[in-house]
Amino acid sequence: MRDRAIRIANFSGYLGDRYTALAEALDGDPVDVLAGDYLAEVTLAILAARYRRDPARGYVEYFLDQLRPHLATLADRGVKVVTNAGGFHPAALADAVRAAAAEAGVTLSVAHVEGDNLLADLGELAVAHPLTHLDTGRPLSSWDTTPIAANAYLGGWGIAAALAGGADIVVCGRVTDASLAAGPAAWWHGWDPGDWDRLAGAVVAGHVVECGPQAVGGNFSGFTAVPGMTRPGFPIAEIAADGGCVITKHARDGGTVTVDTVTAQLVYEIQGPRYLNPDVTVHLDDVRLSPAGPGRVAITGATGSPPPPTTKVAVFGQIGYSVVNTVYVTGLDVDAKVALLREQLGRDRPDGVELDVTRIGVPAEDPGSQWDATAAVRIMATSREREPLERFGLSTRIGSLYLQSFPGFFHDGGGELAVRVRPRIDYWPAVLAADVVPHRVVFGDGQAEDVPSPPQTSIVDQPEHPEPDGEPEGTRLVPLGTVAHARSGDKGGNCNVGVWTSDPAAWPWLRRTLSTAGLRKLLPETADLEIVRHEFPHLRAVHFVLRGLLGTGGSANLRVDQVGKAVGEYLRARLVPVPEELLEGEDHR
Repeated sequence: MRDRAIRIANFSGYLGDRYTALAEALDGDPVDVLAGDYLAEVTLAILAARYRRDPARGYVEYFLDQLRPHLATLADRGVKVVTNAGGFHPAALADAVRAAAAEAGVTLSVAHVEGDNLLADLGELAVAHPLTHLDTGRPLSSWDTTPIAANAYLGGWGIAAALAGGADIVVCGRVTDASLAAGPAAWWHGWDPGDWDRLAGAVVAGHVVECGPQAVGGNFSGFTAVPGMTRPGFPIAEIAADGGCVITKHARDGGTVTVDTVTAQLVYEIQGPRYLNPDVTVHLDDVRLSPAGPGRVAITGATGSPPPPTTKVAVFGQIGYSVVNTVYVTGLDVDAKVALLREQLGRDRPDGVELDVTRIGVPAEDPGSQWDATAAVRIMATSREREPLERFGLSTRIGSLYLQSFPGFFHDGGGELAVRVRPRIDYWPAVLAADVVPHRVVFGDGQAEDVPSPPQTSIVDQPEHPEPDGEPEGTRLVPLGTVAHARSGDKGGNCNVGVWTSDPAAWPWLRRTLSTAGLRKLLPETADLEIVRHEFPHLRAVHFVLRGLLGTGGSANLRVDQVGKAVGEYLRARLVPVPEELLEGEDHR
């Protein structure tokens, strides 16, 4: 056990995050561990298709390219690296890292964590376990799709065991995002698996930094006040022995860390006040945030209880193919133009081909330029089989309409229309007893160590919060974003939206305004959806889960905003009645 806090620097929030981030983290403020998160649910779907084509790979090669130039520096400084870039084949990535180190003449110990990939055993598991859908409760046997991937969410104790065994680099598959911080913190401080409050604090820290620049102003509704947004840096979590932490960033980098940027990440992609993880159930409603100096925010008060007896298994299967293109509509009679386009493209469609035509935007009145008068029209064709979609020939149909469709019909002349059809991958979030999921660490010499299940589990329900009522008086209609921040994201087929205010005086108004009924009025597309609502008074936040808004998941739904990242900003643009006293003076967001 060490006296000082462990400093964990994130260098990736998703596959495709800034390539130079690992180098930046090494060149920045001193840290003990570099953590790279690559496996969003959509990313898993992409890697699943790659793994089918070449079972020798299936890992994130982007990470290996980022890492290779810095192996000597890591060895010299003793900085550890943990990542879930192993994807579907962490053993292969671990071997590739060892080969790169040998080529560079560097001695580094590399271990990998495995057990999450359950595809080979899925049929046998399904005999004893229904693998019910997390939201609907339906058994996996009712899914009319052949699974191509199945990965259980593992906790952080495998990472802790790998580091305790001397590993310098730990390669994982599908561990939870927060495990990339919780595992190193447990190793550093010598925690026990039953240290629920400490583990809860580390999971909170990991959740805040897992998405990289989002914690320092990226994707933040208050971005106009964030310095250095051209190139925001990556966050650092300083996790103390009691589980409390400070979130900060490399001092030289752009962006900022404030109570609001941390709140944005706390309410992002959660189930509710009870944040379920394989190692601990976190009680997020106990969390407190406070400034701890320039660019530093302290997180305290996190409490934990035993984790649930089940874990989530991300199951993917191919449900067909798709092709998508975009054209543009300008000026008057926009709805009639889009209707004509839909009718023309839909004529003589082969059986099984579905067409989704979505207008994006509304031309301005009395536009100041041609582009102010223009809206996009996104056209997606899908089918279960490849052949009908190829025979449909979406790009050819679009290209044939220039002289026979609406006036002003065009597509971007600087780019070609898409011809190649792409696989559509569906998502089934299954629930499986955690104690049947293997969890082991494999070291470079082939020695393996099994990771035991948690010493205790419990089922904890999400709290229920009463719906507020009452209407404010003396109000003015303004965009919700005038007085509130928001952040939205995806949890499978559900979209979550967190809305909060920085102004204590605005909190009673915000919670009354954002009742479930109030949200339905502001987001008409939720009219027929189940909505789960929770309050976080200490954060002055209201959190919603919009069940089914994203269909069955980001990799398969037909929405243009595929994973719901813009829903929060849409909500902030809606006009709401705000009391005049809340609009006086400075920005109250």
